[in-house]
Amino acid sequence: MTDFVSNAARNAWGLFVADGVAEPYRTPSVVVGDGPHRTLRRFGPEGSGDPVLLVTPLAASPTCFDLMPGQSLAAHLVGLGRSVFLIEYGKITGDDRDLGLEFWIDDVLPEAIHRVAELSGGREVDVVAWSIAGSLALLTSAAHPELPVRSITTFGTPIDYEKIPLMVLPRLAGRYLAEPALDVADHLFGGIPAPLVRIAYRVTAIEREVRRPWFVAANIADSDKLARMEHVDRFQNEIEGYAGRAFRQLAVQVTVGNELTTGRIELGGRIVDLADVDVPVLAFGGTDDVLAPIPSVEPVTSVLTGAPRVRFVRVPGTHLGILAGTAAPTTSWAELAEFLDSPLGDGPDLEFAAPADESMPTTSVTGAD
Repeated sequence: MTDFVSNAARNAWGLFVADGVAEPYRTPSVVVGDGPHRTLRRFGPEGSGDPVLLVTPLAASPTCFDLMPGQSLAAHLVGLGRSVFLIEYGKITGDDRDLGLEFWIDDVLPEAIHRVAELSGGREVDVVAWSIAGSLALLTSAAHPELPVRSITTFGTPIDYEKIPLMVLPRLAGRYLAEPALDVADHLFGGIPAPLVRIAYRVTAIEREVRRPWFVAANIADSDKLARMEHVDRFQNEIEGYAGRAFRQLAVQVTVGNELTTGRIELGGRIVDLADVDVPVLAFGGTDDVLAPIPSVEPVTSVLTGAPRVRFVRVPGTHLGILAGTAAPTTSWAELAEFLDSPLGDGPDLEFAAPADESMPTTSVTGAD
C-alpha cells in the first residue's frame, strides 16, 4: 500500500504539476543530409549493415518511428545491425502553399534514397513507410524505377478510400465542399495549419480522448502505462500542417476521387502508374485500424501488378499501434525482419501474424498498443 500511494503521488505530481511522468525519448542520431523539408538522420554507427530508409508521412512527427523505449522501430532495426536513416520534413508554413505531392516523389524522396545509397557504399535501399508515406514511397518508386530501391514496406497505407467507414461523410461532403473549403484555407493559411490537423487526428481517436480521465485514474500508480500515454500525447502534439497544394491533391484526388484504386494518378502534369513499381513490397494492415482498415489496405495486392512480389500481412493493432505498439516487436517487426532478409522469399503473400501472447491486448487508451 505504501508503494502504491508513493507511486500515485509521484505520478500525479508529474502529470498535473511538473513536466510529466517520463522524460522525452529520442534514440541518438546524427544529421547526414539537410535542405528544405528534407533533413536526413542516421541512427546507429556509421558503416553498419544494409541500409533502411524510414519515410515519415506528411504532417506526422518522425517520432512515429522512435516513439519510446521498447517501441522504437528505428532502435530495433539498429539492433538488427541495419544502417537506419530517417527523412523528416520540418515545419510547413504558408510559404509552402505551392508544394504538391510531386515535390516529395520527384525531389525529396529520390534525393534521400540516393544519399542513403551513397552513404552505404552504393548498396540498394530498403524503404519503410507508415500511413500516407507508404503511398509516397510507392509513387516515388513508380515514377523513378531507376532509383536504387531494394524493397518497400508499408504500414497502414490505404489504397481504397471507399473502404474506410470513417471517411464516408468527409468523402460525401468533399464532393460538394472540398474545393471552396480548400480555397478558403489556402487563402488564409496557405494550407491546413498544424492546430487543425492535430484536432482532426484526435477526433479519429475520440474514444481515447473520452476515456483518458478514467485511464489516468485507474493507472495513477502505474508509471509505465502513464509514460506510454505521454509519449503518444507528445507525438500528437508534434503533428505539423499540410502544404496547400499537397492537401488539395490528397483530399480531391486520393480521398474523394479514390484514384489510387485505379493504380494511376495525375501528378505534376503526368500520370504515375503504380504498375511501374518493380521491387518487392510488404504491406501491413491493422485489425483495429480505423484510419486504414484492412479492406482499404489489401487492394495494394491488385494495383502493384509489376512488382515481383507483393506480400500482405494482417497484424493486431491500431494505426499507430501496428508500427509502434506493444505487440509490434512480435508481429509486424518480426515479419519486417524476415522480409528484409529475403524480399523475394517463398512465403505466402497473404497471412495473419498473431501476437506471441494471444492474451495480449491490441488496443488501449494509450493509442500505441
